Amino acid sequence: MKTTDFDYHLPETSIGQTPAEPRDSSRLLVLHRDSGEVEHRFFRDVGSLLRPGDLLVLNQTRVIPARIFARKDTGGKVELLLLRRRDDLTWEALVGGKGLRVGKLVHVEDGPTAQIVEILEGSERLIKFSEPIEPYFAQVGNVPLPPYIHEKLSDPERYQTVFSKEPGSAAAPTAGLHFTPQLLDALKAAGVKVAYVTLHVGLDTFAPVNEDDPAEHKIHSEWCQLSQATADAINQTKRNGGRVIAVGTTSVRTLESAGQSSSSDAQTANSEYQIESFVGATTLFILPGYQFKVVDAMITNFHLPKSTLLMLVSAFAGREKILETYNLAIQDGYRFYSFGDAMFIE
Repeated sequence: MKTTDFDYHLPETSIGQTPAEPRDSSRLLVLHRDSGEVEHRFFRDVGSLLRPGDLLVLNQTRVIPARIFARKDTGGKVELLLLRRRDDLTWEALVGGKGLRVGKLVHVEDGPTAQIVEILEGSERLIKFSEPIEPYFAQVGNVPLPPYIHEKLSDPERYQTVFSKEPGSAAAPTAGLHFTPQLLDALKAAGVKVAYVTLHVGLDTFAPVNEDDPAEHKIHSEWCQLSQATADAINQTKRNGGRVIAVGTTSVRTLESAGQSSSSDAQTANSEYQIESFVGATTLFILPGYQFKVVDAMITNFHLPKSTLLMLVSAFAGREKILETYNLAIQDGYRFYSFGDAMFIE
């Protein structure tokens, strides 16, 4: 298996630049893994693909306005992109600007001072603010859209899911962007269950795999949580013969991380299905050959070439079938990436 096995050509015109309006008017490509059959739907019709007793698992993380501008003592401009909070004052961040060595102070415009305390990989730094930065987000923070989106977003809430609740992500769990409150209400009324996990998305999500052998790639660590209530809902769903449907690769990663950490003794064919709650960092890297323990179907957007996310969906549906389906989607005018259309893989 080589990283180039997960490459494909995407015309720039296929990259979605603005969110669909309304949210559930985006297109939905349905891929049936057993037959290889492909259907073309709209997201608002997703209920016709779900059954009473199925469980939708949504990532309730909320994107923080993590792009912040600052200045050095000399007046030089600095850009900080906050990635992960270590404690009340300390963050891992991508920094843009020259001479940002350990000990260097920068001043957030209309906000606190920050000091470089450690040099991490590349342009990543560990920075410590003079006081918590969160109270200043409303006045100094900007939503960090992915680099391939060039259109200005008029409403920052369109880069949040309607069920976002727990602040902490540098990027949105984009498969969830297609849901409206009305659609969720209709699904629940039809007997579809809904449960929530939290995974705070880092920008490493968008990074391509540069190693020739993807197995040598150092997967990014992300913090996630699967509550006891969600674990109970999953266990009940499995026992009743329903499907666990992950909304987005972040939900997949959380569910499978919990599945990996749960007792293998409870997963035998002769015992009841049992997944346990989970909280902590995950470095789970899902490549073809991985045996899924929790996820029965998934809703996901179309992913970047040579990315860990493309490898994940390839593990679920088969690399050749995914690439074949992606090429079909390109020819049929589907929109790709964060503000693109969706796939339902069952």
